[in-house]
Amino acid sequence: MPDTALPILDVKGLKTVFRTRSGEVHAVNSVDFHLRPGELLGVVGESGSGKSVTMMSLLRLLPSPPAEMRHGTVMFDGQDLLKISPEDLRQVRGSKIGFIFQDPMTSLNPVYTIGFQLAEPLRAHLGLSKAEARTRSIELLQLVGIPDPERRLKDFPHQFSGGMRQRVMIAIALACDPKVLIADEPTTALDVTIQAQIIELVKDLRRKLGMAIIWITHDLGVIAGIADRVMVMYAGQAVEEGPVNEIFKNPQHPYTQALLKTVPAVRGPRAERLQVIEGQPPIMYEAPVACSFRNRCQYAFDRCAQENPALYATNAPGHRAACFLLDTASTPEPEAING
Repeated sequence: MPDTALPILDVKGLKTVFRTRSGEVHAVNSVDFHLRPGELLGVVGESGSGKSVTMMSLLRLLPSPPAEMRHGTVMFDGQDLLKISPEDLRQVRGSKIGFIFQDPMTSLNPVYTIGFQLAEPLRAHLGLSKAEARTRSIELLQLVGIPDPERRLKDFPHQFSGGMRQRVMIAIALACDPKVLIADEPTTALDVTIQAQIIELVKDLRRKLGMAIIWITHDLGVIAGIADRVMVMYAGQAVEEGPVNEIFKNPQHPYTQALLKTVPAVRGPRAERLQVIEGQPPIMYEAPVACSFRNRCQYAFDRCAQENPALYATNAPGHRAACFLLDTASTPEPEAING
């Protein structure tokens, strides 16, 4: 897909805060990114890095209170999703932007049939009759590879395996032919065989339907095989972004480099020992005023504790990383670097 294509989704300066008894937690801190038509953007990072909260903030899916979207714009179809009315936002959710939630075992309502849950968005957003919604529901179950779909419409979620429930969740998300699909850790609760089936299913649906996809995961192996671009998140910020091949072959941020070293290798010098990132991600009780990764970074120097780095361009097109080592005007002498 051409890099010149105008973004279908354009996010700038997104900030989300949670008000808690211990104080405010700054979960998303000035995140910028865009998504082009037909593109698959992988969003990666450790648990607690802000991946899911960022994407749920786009559609205002977080309960408020305690969540509050304090700043930013989310431009989609010529409108800012953070400023439109709740009624207009309901027309976007499900209809134009589909969302697959993390856990297929709990995301479906256990007291309603699969057919009812598939028909609900079809009737609400597309105004289909009961018969039309049933026909479309059968087509959707066929599309995601569920056998005997006409009979299975009458079944309840507990009558489906975990993999089949995830396929139903994908069918619901695709029901109204959305322009954007957000998949939040869609294979986390599944065994590896079913994971592979779901990944192949999404790749096939993307080819057939041409939708843009945001795939949230901590599994770098999955992203390597399906993404066009990658955004790496840490402490509620985007710390690196770029084409998937560039990120994997030439990571520029120390956090991305450390993440890639934690991926198990079956051959070569890393095959014997699994590496870890020492320390823990910070709890952001304040908006970042310095590099959030500095206490875990072997390259940290004085400036890292004084300023929060911007995303600096690398030598590769579209590749940026939030690290002062890329700012040639301030790169320290080797002896000034820790470790």
